[in-house]
Amino acid sequence: MASTKFREEIDSLGKVMVPDEAYYGPQTQRAMENFTISRHRFPHTFISNIALIKKHGATVNTELGLVDAKISAAIKQAAGEVIEGKFSKDFLLDVFQSGSGTNTNMNVNEVIATRANELLTGKRRTKSPVHPNDHVNCCQSSNDVFPTAIRMTALMMIARKLVPGLQMLNESLGKKSLEFSHIRKIGRTHLQDAVVMSLGEEFSGYAMQAALAVKRLDAVQERLLSLPLGGTAVGTGLNAHKDFAPRVIAEISKTTGLAFRETQNHFEAQACMDTEVEAMGALKTIAVSMIKIANDIRWLASGPHCGLGEIQLPAITPGSSIMPGKVNPIICEAVIQAATQVIGNDAAVCHGGTGGYFEINLMQPMIAHNLFGAIELLANSAVLLCEKCISGITANEAKCEEYVNKSLAVVTVLVPHIGYDRASQIAKNAYESKISVEEAAIRENIMPTEKLRAILYDK
Repeated sequence: MASTKFREEIDSLGKVMVPDEAYYGPQTQRAMENFTISRHRFPHTFISNIALIKKHGATVNTELGLVDAKISAAIKQAAGEVIEGKFSKDFLLDVFQSGSGTNTNMNVNEVIATRANELLTGKRRTKSPVHPNDHVNCCQSSNDVFPTAIRMTALMMIARKLVPGLQMLNESLGKKSLEFSHIRKIGRTHLQDAVVMSLGEEFSGYAMQAALAVKRLDAVQERLLSLPLGGTAVGTGLNAHKDFAPRVIAEISKTTGLAFRETQNHFEAQACMDTEVEAMGALKTIAVSMIKIANDIRWLASGPHCGLGEIQLPAITPGSSIMPGKVNPIICEAVIQAATQVIGNDAAVCHGGTGGYFEINLMQPMIAHNLFGAIELLANSAVLLCEKCISGITANEAKCEEYVNKSLAVVTVLVPHIGYDRASQIAKNAYESKISVEEAAIRENIMPTEKLRAILYDK
């Protein structure tokens, strides 16, 4: 803007004019001008995790005699302020950028260096005495920092948000399973009447899907704990002290409470995104489960008078702009849309995984964006489905019993007593005469009525 004051910065390509109030430097400024594809930004958690690496890196580098103690102290304070979110306006880079995430890594380096210099000299400048590369990025490369932050962020989001959301979903569905355990209803296969079950049994299946979703994440969480930090440019650890990565990772583990460890093979960890693809695959499976649950619930609640109507959903908002009194299963619809988006995210991450060329994957920012987005969508959807839908579901016992009494499929329980062919004939007679299976069986006099009813109604 015309009123904005600028300061002159210099990088390897020459002079760059940077807004005077900005804490970022010339490389970030160039990136902001070059990458204008979308309005998508990385979440604060991701930026915070990069800053956490820088913070503990400064401590370890001083202990190893690589960075002056005063500079280290300033870096640590600046990184801490980034973690607290004080410089959110300085992290505006588009997620679609350098395939290695170099631009975001340098964005963090520059903000921390500028703030550290301000703390030491009172002046907002990028390189003196604290340098973004020589000091903030000491013993590091974008090629090991960026994928390390991806795994840290994905694991933290899964462990702290998604797993609790899925556990809540499991508990909520489990409560409904117990509440509805006594309610008989007709099962359905191929969208046709099937044999009798309980509404509680049906909901127990949904609860188990949520429980298994948590288990599906267990194995991938174990692999996300393995961090590429220490491999620097291509995995050899060039320019990094051999003790840097294990000591920094140990400090990160203490801070986060998560048992991170250095990868066994830096070449694998930096050259490919297989673990991230695996994680996204688990998320896709969970999305498919949530679509199944949400779809079944809205179908069971269809009507209220001209659909299945076996359950009622809580009415939270009017459903139509033209039809008065209409209430729609909007929470289920929202969850289905979000889960469908996650399936799309999986396609993007899966293809992104093929972007590993020799010693680096060049689709890391896109992979990170879709991976984080999927976790957020599923976690929020699980909580929303619990709080706004499942907790308020009630059963229409009369409708459930009506369908059981009208169903021809109940004849199945008679097969062990009278054989398949005779049971088929009774079902056919009931259908053609528009009477119940019980009435058709009584007409056929296949067994004493008391015994017949005991078999049909499991008494």
